[in-house]
Amino acid sequence: MKILVTSGGTSEAIDSVRSITNHSTGRLGKIITETLLASGHEVCLITTNRALKPEPHPHLTIREIKNTHDLLLEMKERVSNYQVLIHSMAVSDYTPVYMTGLAEVEASSNLEEFLNKHNHQAKISSNDEVQILFLKKTPKIISLVKEWNPAIHLIGFKLLVDVSEDYLIEIARQSLIKNQADLIIANDLTQISANQHRAIFVEREQLQTVQTKEEIASLLLEKIQAYDS
Repeated sequence: MKILVTSGGTSEAIDSVRSITNHSTGRLGKIITETLLASGHEVCLITTNRALKPEPHPHLTIREIKNTHDLLLEMKERVSNYQVLIHSMAVSDYTPVYMTGLAEVEASSNLEEFLNKHNHQAKISSNDEVQILFLKKTPKIISLVKEWNPAIHLIGFKLLVDVSEDYLIEIARQSLIKNQADLIIANDLTQISANQHRAIFVEREQLQTVQTKEEIASLLLEKIQAYDS
């Protein structure tokens, strides 16, 4: 099968030297991709420069992106050519639009105006003791996938922190329905470490729990093989 995988974490620029990002290493996406390639599937991996990547392989294409906008364009172009999407990338929820000193904000009577401003200098001055960074919400790319390719098998991920298992499953089910996904893999950051990655596979009629990244990849492969049967 032709499978599209996203992995790593996006980085949203504040200026030419600063950015906001997340702690995703891309290790899970690397393991998933290697498992798929070992089983004979053709994989396109959309990832970032700093993310861990598999070794070159005849059936592997790697596309590097930086930010959420890049990811949106790359996926919009490619999703229609693939049978399965495994969307494991940690995508930024917000992107910077303007950063300024506290004095400028206090002098303004309309905070909304700052969402329409942009910093023009390559490196924003660090003279101010306090800086305020204005952010705007990024598109939820997973919600657009079925518009681009209604037939694709969509597998998403949901990460929360220190919540009850019932709540984690409920939020994953909401994502499953909202995004018309086949499967959402639910994770709690407190249960992820170097040797552990507890995850719950949430489908419409079934729940399955695994304990490591390798088990996630193995069960994912099993699910994907079933799509092709």
